[in-house]
Amino acid sequence: MGPLMRERWRRARQGRGQQMFDKPDYALVGVIRIPELEKSPTRAIGRRVLWALFALFVCSLVVYFDRGGYSDGKGEPMTYLDSLYYSTVTLSTTGYGDITPVSESARLINILFVTPLRVLFLIVLIGTTLEVLTERSRQAIKIQNWRNRVRNHTVIVGYGTKGQTATAAIIADGVRPGEVVVVDDDQAALDAAAADGLVTVRGDATKSDVLRLAGMAHAAALVIAANRDDTAVMVTLTARELNPRAKIVAAIRESENTHLMRQSGANSVVVSSETAGRLLGIATITPSVVEVVEDLLSPEEGYAIAEREVDPSEVGGSPAHTRDLVLGVVRDGALHRVGDKQVEEIEIGDRLLYVRQGERG
Repeated sequence: MGPLMRERWRRARQGRGQQMFDKPDYALVGVIRIPELEKSPTRAIGRRVLWALFALFVCSLVVYFDRGGYSDGKGEPMTYLDSLYYSTVTLSTTGYGDITPVSESARLINILFVTPLRVLFLIVLIGTTLEVLTERSRQAIKIQNWRNRVRNHTVIVGYGTKGQTATAAIIADGVRPGEVVVVDDDQAALDAAAADGLVTVRGDATKSDVLRLAGMAHAAALVIAANRDDTAVMVTLTARELNPRAKIVAAIRESENTHLMRQSGANSVVVSSETAGRLLGIATITPSVVEVVEDLLSPEEGYAIAEREVDPSEVGGSPAHTRDLVLGVVRDGALHRVGDKQVEEIEIGDRLLYVRQGERG
């Protein structure tokens, strides 16, 4: 993308970037979703029913112990069944009036015990309604807290097959689910991400205000798993403008668009169609090679490719003679293969790309 086109793209977004970002937190409920622990509806309803029965039982005991202060309208002595009946109609605010407190002690007990139990009983019965009414406020508070503290996280654009696989690899490599933010405009994809415990943002990732909501300005990395190459280019441009330091990794379908992704600011570009084609070709001749590649790309089992800092004892030595199987040396942001004359000796500040034992290997 040339400088003129880039400038036009930038001007087209001026004045719109803050439109959604500056909205109050309560207006973002439904756009940003913070993961919560899943609660069983059956268990929640059962808990409320038990609390209601407990309140009813306590009230009936209080009334029965002071049954001499009550009149049932017939002048007959109160039984426990009468006490239970009175508690039921009182706590449910039905109040038929056929049993009433007549003594001062019974009325005092009604004030101190029965009335608070009535309030508790009603709260338990309408707890679900209250929870729904307060959910929006709770989400707004959680969104505010999340926006204030989100830093050095990973943003995933697109939660299809590629996005889900990339996220699984990131989490398997030690990143907590709460440090991953998924941006997508497909509600089904967002629901799947939320079920995986990820923070989600609903919207078009090519728009700067949507990426701002995802905390792109403070993100450590961005993974673009869009379905279209032009979308990947636009997302890269938008993200690079918001965060010049973030590591941007993108998947595209056509190799001819690789240079566009590089010019737009992507650090790494994966051509998914060509990569899959190579593996298919290799599998026809040496299927075991594909198995090894899959093993290396799965951090949780077998072997995995990782990157680490250089140990002081390794400085000055050859990358081929370290304790690990080193594949390359990262120096000044550039990767050099083992055997390259530029990295015949390890220097301070280098990082080693090596094969390590997987978590369950």
